[in-house]
Amino acid sequence: MLGRILSDEEAHHDDFAHFVDKAEREGVKDIRGSRQDKTAQMLNWGVEHEYTVILQYLLHSYLAPNEEAKEQLQDQAVNEMQHLGWLAEELVGSGGRPEIEHTEVDQSTKPRDMLQADIKIEKEVAQAYDKAAQETDDPGLKKLLRRIRDNELYHVEVFTDLLQDIEGGK
Repeated sequence: MLGRILSDEEAHHDDFAHFVDKAEREGVKDIRGSRQDKTAQMLNWGVEHEYTVILQYLLHSYLAPNEEAKEQLQDQAVNEMQHLGWLAEELVGSGGRPEIEHTEVDQSTKPRDMLQADIKIEKEVAQAYDKAAQETDDPGLKKLLRRIRDNELYHVEVFTDLLQDIEGGK
């Protein structure tokens, strides 16, 4: 399966390279800016986090012990994709340039370890989004960060339930 995914990603890379070439030929204007202030850095941190957990939850879903866990991990990965999109749109809309990079992905293979890592990262990021929301004066950004924070707290609940199911099944 991972070989197929890699093949798909390589094909996507070629597709996007084609789209960039086409956009340049047609004179499409790059609307990304060069904003690098504290807000842009925080938004890019969020983009980086979201990309990392997308990869992590998809990996964990492939290794999950049962269909419910697989489905829940994939559903939360999709929600993280939404977060990445919202943060990137906010960044571009405010004159920034999203940096789609990831940090270290937890590669645990035991279900208990995977879910504990997922819970840990969600708790940490919920706190970070809450702090960022408190620090910004922009009401729209504050609302977005709190919405994402609340989604992350929901992920904690989902992963905690899955962990309890796994631990109960020992």
